[in-house]
Amino acid sequence: MAVVLKSLADVLALDFDDIIDVRSPSEWAEDHVPGAISLPVLDDDERARVGTIYKQVSPFSARKIGAALVAKNAAAHLQGPLADRPGGWRPLVYCWRGGQRSGSFATILAQIGWRVEVLQGGYKSWRRLVVDALYNDPFPHRLVVLDGNTGSAKTEVLNLLPARGVQVVDLEGLANHRGSLFGHMGEQPSQKAFEGRLALALARLDPARPVVVEAESAKVGECRLPPRLWRAMVAAPRVAIEAPRAARAAYLLRAYADLVADPGRLDAVLAALAPAHPREVIAAWRAWAAAGRFAELAEGLMERHYDPRYGKHRARMDVPCVEVAVEGLENPGGLADRIAGVLHGM
Repeated sequence: MAVVLKSLADVLALDFDDIIDVRSPSEWAEDHVPGAISLPVLDDDERARVGTIYKQVSPFSARKIGAALVAKNAAAHLQGPLADRPGGWRPLVYCWRGGQRSGSFATILAQIGWRVEVLQGGYKSWRRLVVDALYNDPFPHRLVVLDGNTGSAKTEVLNLLPARGVQVVDLEGLANHRGSLFGHMGEQPSQKAFEGRLALALARLDPARPVVVEAESAKVGECRLPPRLWRAMVAAPRVAIEAPRAARAAYLLRAYADLVADPGRLDAVLAALAPAHPREVIAAWRAWAAAGRFAELAEGLMERHYDPRYGKHRARMDVPCVEVAVEGLENPGGLADRIAGVLHGM
């Protein structure tokens, strides 16, 4: 029996013991259905080999060799990752689109007695839903942007808002990046994987209620925001956190403790700012970092680099903005309470 996905709500409602992606490891790495596990029936080299035989010899030869490889790999999965699955196990299997790989594997699982089903249209059916949601369909949500200069605890406050009854989408969390040149948090998802995460995050929300996102540029690290989302953010009303530069510098030292603890990485990021600032400014910043004068460095970066850029960006906007002023950022929970009160009144 084939499972048909007609909406992202159908993806959220999938009720299987495991969702199995049988595509090759490189296909899996680029993107996959959320929650799936990777059990390839052809690895990358095997897939390339079968494809070459299909084109250069014959489809029959390719199918015969492919079937032998699928059987070999399926046996390894049955004796390995699937060895402990019980008799009532119910998996969903998918491949790229055509169903040959998923159909072959599903047939083996079904012969064992498991209640296996196949995703009709494979990965492509999932990707089509994501593209429609982010690029083709009208954007369904009313956004409010949480704004504030660098170091104003926006991300921490954003993630405290759901406990206060506010719908949010954490774009930086979805992109695994803190949204600035200093924001590297490890490997980012591919663009397709980011879009899948984003589409599902939006699908979980009530379109009748506003959704709060953090102020971002059109890219979060290397992940691009879909144009319709970006246009909605640019036009959205804003709630801006206003905090003194010294308070923001102190907050940055806490929030970016990993970067402060890695002198080589910090120096490399500062050096990368050279095209945007005079040589003597870069030299001073690097010297402060080397000497451990991190508070001065943070204030200098905000004064010369970040605050002017935020100011220019805001000057081009003509949207309602409510300012929430604080003297310090030691109590993000209290700040979240105040911002939630503002949001509930909008």
